[in-house]
Amino acid sequence: MKKIIYFGFFACLAWIVSTQYACKKQGCGTTNISYNNQSNSHNMDQNCMNCHNDGGSGKGCFNIAGTVYSSNSSNTTMPNGTIKLYTGPNASGTLKATIQIDAKGNFHTTDAVDLSSDVYPVVYGSSGNVQYMPSGTKNGACNSCHGSNGSKIWVN
Repeated sequence: MKKIIYFGFFACLAWIVSTQYACKKQGCGTTNISYNNQSNSHNMDQNCMNCHNDGGSGKGCFNIAGTVYSSNSSNTTMPNGTIKLYTGPNASGTLKATIQIDAKGNFHTTDAVDLSSDVYPVVYGSSGNVQYMPSGTKNGACNSCHGSNGSKIWVN
């Protein structure tokens, strides 16, 4: 009888543990960073942080993410450029982060980037053109202001 009780106890414990962790989301400990020529991103023009957050369905918790287009009025994304974040306007001050834009025009990083004070994004296109954001921001959810909700992030 003790063997059956022990077996039942351990079987129940195994079930509890497996159900607790089998459906666990990947969470904020998962690294997910965009790179040039990479093409596994999705949902251009949408706020990436809607899914890529603690408890969200996306892989990793993005600290900075968005989509770059070939012009402010275009629906054509601009692939394989770079986003750089500086402490001052027009690429002045200290460089705080560099994020590559993937083949679909998306950029994202789960790396920690200090956004407690304003950063000034600069978009470097694969063609060599540069676009400066004229004001600073403390918000890494770039598509929450740009994209479908306002003027696009762009470089031609």
